[in-house]
Parts: sequence; C-alpha cells; structure tokens
Amino acid sequence: MTAPATRLSFERLVALIGETHAEMAAQASRAVNSTLTLRNWLIGLHIEEYERRGVDRQQYGEKLLDRLSESLTQDRVARCGKRDLYRYRQFYLTYPQIVPTLTPQLAKTLPPDALTRIRESLTPELNKALSPPSHADNIVPTLSAQSGVPASEILTKLSFSHIAELLQCDDATKRAFYELECIRGNWSVRELRRQIASLYYERSGLSTDKAKLAALAQQGAERALPTLTIRDPYVFEFLGLTPQEVMGESHLEDQLLDKLQDFLLELGHGFCFEARQKRILIGDSHNFVDLVFYHRILKCHVLVELKAGAFNHENIGQLNTYVSWYRKNMMTDGDNPPVGILLCTQKDHALVEYALAGIDNGLFVSKYMLKLPKKEEMQRFIEEQMAAQDPEVP
Repeated sequence: MTAPATRLSFERLVALIGETHAEMAAQASRAVNSTLTLRNWLIGLHIEEYERRGVDRQQYGEKLLDRLSESLTQDRVARCGKRDLYRYRQFYLTYPQIVPTLTPQLAKTLPPDALTRIRESLTPELNKALSPPSHADNIVPTLSAQSGVPASEILTKLSFSHIAELLQCDDATKRAFYELECIRGNWSVRELRRQIASLYYERSGLSTDKAKLAALAQQGAERALPTLTIRDPYVFEFLGLTPQEVMGESHLEDQLLDKLQDFLLELGHGFCFEARQKRILIGDSHNFVDLVFYHRILKCHVLVELKAGAFNHENIGQLNTYVSWYRKNMMTDGDNPPVGILLCTQKDHALVEYALAGIDNGLFVSKYMLKLPKKEEMQRFIEEQMAAQDPEVP
C-alpha cells in the first residue's frame, strides 16, 4: 500500500507553482534563443554559400545585401535589414565551429524533410562536416581553436544579442575571453557591453592578480534572467506575433487606444491611419509609438502617445524623441515636419500637449491649429472614456 501524498500548505503550493513557472519559462527561453541563434547562423551560411557559388551572383555584386534585404522584407521575413544580413554572414564566418553540431541541433527543431532541403543546398565540404563525428573530425580539426567555448554552448548559453556584441571584438582571443566570462557569470547583454566598454580584457592582461580581478568583476555583474521576455521584439517577431498583441501597457490603455483610433478617424480632418504600436529602432534600442497617422491635408505624420497616468516631462521627452526620429528618417519630399500628440489619462489631469517638433513656418502652424483636433475635444474624449471605465466618476 502506497504512502499517502504529503499534504501541501498554501505557501508551499505558491512556491511549487512559482518554481514550475520559472523552470518552464527558462526552458522556453533557452529553446527560443537557441533556435533564433541557429536561424541567424544558417542565414549567414546561405549568404556566404551564394557569394561563393551562386549561379547569378555577378548580377548583384556589392548590391547583393541591399537587394536581398528588399526581397526578404517584402516576403515579411523578420529582422532581415541590410545590417542584420551583414551581421548574420559575419556570425557564420566568425563561428564556423558550429558546423559539426548543426545536425543534432537542427534535428531538435526541424522536420526531416526541412533538414534534407538545407543539406542539399550546401557545398560537398559542408555536407561532409555534417556527417557523423568520425568524418567531421577530419574536415574541421582546427575550428575549436577559434572560440573559447564549445559550439553547443554558443548556441544554448548565449543569446544572439550577446553574440552581436561579441562580433564587434575583432581579436579572436579577446572574443574568447568574453565568451568564457559571460557564460561563467551568466551576464546580461547590458553587463557584457559594460564589461567590454570598461576594458575588462585589457585590464585582466595587465593585472598581477587576475583571479582577484575576475572575482571582483563577477561579484557586481548584472545577471541574465532565465525567463522568456515575450516583449522583446526580436522574440515576438520570430514567433510570428504582432506588436499590438504584446506591447499594450495595460488593459485600460489597450481599450482607450482602440477607441482613440476610431475617434481620430471619425473627426474627418484628414487623418489616414498608418500603424499601431509602430516599432522604430533608435541606435540599438527598440521603441514603440502607440498610434501613427498621416495627415493628407497637412502632409505630415501625426504620432500619438497615450499614457495611463498624469503628465510628466519624461513623457514629452519620449514623444519628442519619436517625432525627431520621424523627421530625420521618414519625411519625404513635400512632407511637412511630423507632429506629436501626448494624451495623459489620470483623473483630473487629462492634459493634452502638442509637440510642434521645431515647426517654425507660421502658415503651417496656422493650418495645424485648424486641422488637428482642438485640445478641448481631446480632453473631453479622454474624460468621457475614463468615466465610462469607472462608474464611480461623477
């Protein structure tokens, strides 16, 4: 007769569920990161293979990555800008030791027919490297010397964001040093970037007590959290999700944005809806604009940011950054400078602020004041929607 199961306390139940969530999230994060890293390496492999033996490669020459990026973007293949494609090719050339581990890694994530198609596209040399270990050992005997850690750990313990930072190290020994330290300390991407910027490698080379310096570096290091951060645009694009599905700050804000979009279109002042949660890349930072319209009368973009709270100067700074980015990167001939509208929703503080973003043409400002919704209209809209959400509001 089996012993009765141990009776759980409520506290233990909470702890068990938390532990289960953390472990499963960590496994999901590792799986997504590993697959994404492998995907990028394979893209780099295909580009290099084409440049070496593509039947029509001479037609494209130096414009290959430009044309390839355009075609892939049209086919909605995520993260395939020219700079991304260059980085993937660099990844493949910098980490060729991944080749022998490719087959077992692909076998975990791809059906057999997909794996067969990939192998058919490779050179005979690479296919030999993908054969059982006894053959692979004869093909790539020196590859392991080019990296500080085994290829399997590159794929499973480093995200591609880590690898993108490591690719900027043009010295193989320096890169191997940071690979080892990053994995040993489970550094976040920000921590890896900080350690490189602080010349940790160079300081270690000059130090008379390298072990003590390493202990100090690891002691204050920011650790990578082993969870699946679904808000990361790199991850949700790869999983086929859309920004609207994952970027809402709150249920209330999502509801207000839904109504605000319709409200502005119904005003009939020339608003043409363009995007919701528009992702823009500023440096290495991904940002999201709540709503983007093009105003066909004013001939300018109108960016709308909604904040579920009281106005503060950080909000206007954020919006002004977006407006400035649009002015530099999205304006075309004949466009007027973009306009930003900031809406703050906190009760009794339904402020509406327009960021003119450097508009200095008096005639345009006059048109702008006539064609965009009046501040009073916007404030009334916000207050009505907040009242509808809160039945206690008088």
